[in-house]
Amino acid sequence: MALPEEFHEIAGRVNNWGRWGADDESGTLNLITDEVVRAAATEVRTGRRIPLALPLQQDGIQTGVIPGRVNPLHAMVQINQELFGPGTVACSDDAVTMGLQAGTHWDALSHVSHSGRLYNGRPAHTVTAHGGAEFGGIGKARHLVSRGVLLDVARARGVDRLDGGRAVTPEDLEEAEEFGGVRVRAGDVVLVRTGQVRVYLAGDRHGYGYPSPGLSIRTPEWFHARDVAAVANDTLTFEIFPPESENLWLPVHALDLVEMGMLQGQNWNLEELSTACGETGRYAFLLSATPEPFVGATGSPVAPVAVL
Repeated sequence: MALPEEFHEIAGRVNNWGRWGADDESGTLNLITDEVVRAAATEVRTGRRIPLALPLQQDGIQTGVIPGRVNPLHAMVQINQELFGPGTVACSDDAVTMGLQAGTHWDALSHVSHSGRLYNGRPAHTVTAHGGAEFGGIGKARHLVSRGVLLDVARARGVDRLDGGRAVTPEDLEEAEEFGGVRVRAGDVVLVRTGQVRVYLAGDRHGYGYPSPGLSIRTPEWFHARDVAAVANDTLTFEIFPPESENLWLPVHALDLVEMGMLQGQNWNLEELSTACGETGRYAFLLSATPEPFVGATGSPVAPVAVL
């Protein structure tokens, strides 16, 4: 089924192809300049560090709904093994098999395509079974440190968690800005809190995934207008699920990753951060969130840390 005209109209308004050159593979991460990072460092007041990743474990988020996206399977490959002979120092080693997007992660620009194209007009067939992503792989995001801004949409609406199936709109984002006394600016990494991860933390893995609040198809234009560098939230699917428009699946993924070249993150635990920001009345901070540099991968685990 062809993508509707509404989608293509929005795509034309947010398209960044060629903005940073025909060979660019970094997309909106180009907006994180040295000046942006220096300014981000001034947000550190107390040095308090808040982890934003969920634990990587075998009974994690994944339920089998997304094919191949398996929770971490952890195995010991050495246990107190004296590699250099009896009486020498003993080593223990591990191995893990997992979907790179199984837990808290970033989607690479190559994660989705539409109409046969990736970001910057590159052909989708450059993602192959043996080589992975030839263009726009997560390894090209070599560092991701910037000013983070929490847009706590749930708390701004006066609730702990948005209802499942609730679309987060540009108006919601602006309400959250006003609630937090902060304004999103160029080069920021925006964290959108819906409270949905509370469902997973309460033990309901299936309820966490569906139905879920998430970003509306209208939000990419807001992020584009503000020159946001990357966006992450606390849901499995990032965008609202089921979708706003019948049979229009993952349009926000396509607009963010393909048209804008903007990384997006999912399954971030924003609960402790929400509490801390509420206590201090400060919703901006230094954020360190560099993905693991898997060459050719279309996504990667990340262990983000907010420094207040």
